[in-house]
Amino acid sequence: MTANEHQPMAARRPALDRATAMHLAETEYQRFLAMLQQLAPEGWRRPTDCDGWDVRAVAGHCLGMAEMAASLRQMLHQMSAAKRRGGVPIDALTAVQVEERADLTPDQVTARFARVGPKAARSRRRTPGFVRRREMPDRQPVGDTTEAWTFGYLVDVILTRDPWMHRADIARATGTVMELTPDHDGVLVADVVQEWAERQTTPAALELTGPAGGSWPGTGEPAVVDAIDFCRALSGRGGVVATRGVHVPF
Repeated sequence: MTANEHQPMAARRPALDRATAMHLAETEYQRFLAMLQQLAPEGWRRPTDCDGWDVRAVAGHCLGMAEMAASLRQMLHQMSAAKRRGGVPIDALTAVQVEERADLTPDQVTARFARVGPKAARSRRRTPGFVRRREMPDRQPVGDTTEAWTFGYLVDVILTRDPWMHRADIARATGTVMELTPDHDGVLVADVVQEWAERQTTPAALELTGPAGGSWPGTGEPAVVDAIDFCRALSGRGGVVATRGVHVPF
């Protein structure tokens, strides 16, 4: 636990400006769909770094999350089902999403994601400010602690980071090339790094490699790490290389 994690914090809000956040959301749904469309049949059965989930389950979760973002009715249904399930709220929610879509074929998952992705992006863009400023009722797990989030942080940030990280999961599991560009993935990674730095008292210098990478000042010689590997480590996947034991939510 870092020094900052001992201090009470206000509910976390998005750092990205609204227009940038919504552009990232729309593009990420498009790129996630493109990855699903290029998967070979055997790829859907490959295990991922998400415990107990193969690629098919990861896709089902992402479809469920997009459908929740696109529809108030679906949101209320999923939240109610997760509450009945019990346990850690986010774990219950994702389990509901996977289970309720378990009978869909890969083609059906892909087709439904193609329909819902644009709707989810539009719905998130239309979320009014008074809703986005409100604090979520439950504290959210981040590493070994919990923290308060605003709905704006969920809508603008987490609902884009989630499919982005799962796109990396699928690429890693199947050997598929993950499309990465500075104007999309680089912006997303920079936001993650800024948040990583804020969670420390004295952040280290950092150099992330690859199309989504960049350089950030800090203490000491910069650690040189692949941008995707760094984000995976921050999310709890893989090692702890250069993260200083800090977690960032995805």
